Amino acid sequence: MIDMHLDNIDRKLLSLVQLEFPLTREPYADLGQRLDINENQVLKHIERLKAKGIIRQIGPVFDARSLGYLTTLVAVRVPESKLDKAEQVIIEHPGVSHGYQRDHYFNIWFTLAIPNTADIEIEIKKLTNSIEAEAIFTLPAKKVFKIGAYFDVDGDNQPTESTPVQSSNTLYQKVELSQRDKSIINALQQNLPPTPTPFTDISAQLSIEVEDFLAQCRSLQQRGIMRRFGASVNHRLAGFKANAMACWLASPDKVDILGQKLASLQEVSHCYERKTNSLWPYNLFAMIHSQRKEVCQEIASKVSRETGTADYVLLFSTKEFKKTRVKYLV
Repeated sequence: MIDMHLDNIDRKLLSLVQLEFPLTREPYADLGQRLDINENQVLKHIERLKAKGIIRQIGPVFDARSLGYLTTLVAVRVPESKLDKAEQVIIEHPGVSHGYQRDHYFNIWFTLAIPNTADIEIEIKKLTNSIEAEAIFTLPAKKVFKIGAYFDVDGDNQPTESTPVQSSNTLYQKVELSQRDKSIINALQQNLPPTPTPFTDISAQLSIEVEDFLAQCRSLQQRGIMRRFGASVNHRLAGFKANAMACWLASPDKVDILGQKLASLQEVSHCYERKTNSLWPYNLFAMIHSQRKEVCQEIASKVSRETGTADYVLLFSTKEFKKTRVKYLV
């Protein structure tokens, strides 16, 4: 167990940078005003949290489909002797954002995003060719009920209106982007510099006035192209050591009921209806996060009872191979 030594400012700051990172000329000064500390103190806290590995990065989260990318969840059965090789392959692939070993016969699960001009099945075969996978299947999303990881390290347990959650019964489709949109999207996909005016630094590279740059960023967010801008937090180091992928076999008349119920829970970060296949009949997926494995089990059991959906499995992550944000080139 890692001793994080998080003080009160650290905890409040972590909540803010996940939920409410300001798209302003001086974001760190604006965060300081919220916390009654100065800009330099904010930067020192953030740098310390980064050094501890608690903040992975601060940057944008884009909707892959809006940018013309195909995405899917992939499950693989890998022999024990090939797990290290599988980890290496997952880490090295630029289109993989999340990759985990899980406590199940299908022991490797990862998410993949590639341009829609590519063939996703061919890409997966290339990706898994060297690890002697015994079984592979894809589980693309049909419907999204919730997207948005928020870890309540401050303990107030109160989601706000700006909680980074997208609830919808449809998936976004590719949108038309202006040349300026594309330039800003490409430039914005970096770990935000720890300088007093980070957006000024980025906009200067594009020869765009910072206020115009920020207005365009807010426009991307309003159009659903950028889902949010904020910090990615290492949930294990933040104390959320139990992480379960809950998979339900939901009948057509229960999919929306169950999906909406799961989406309403703060412990659930993502919830999707996915396509099924002969190897995997479970069609509703939710990621449940807590400090203890027993809490994840209790949440799933309670949801099952309340919605009358008894057939489900919990796959706990046993090792994180990779968690990052894919860089989408447009």
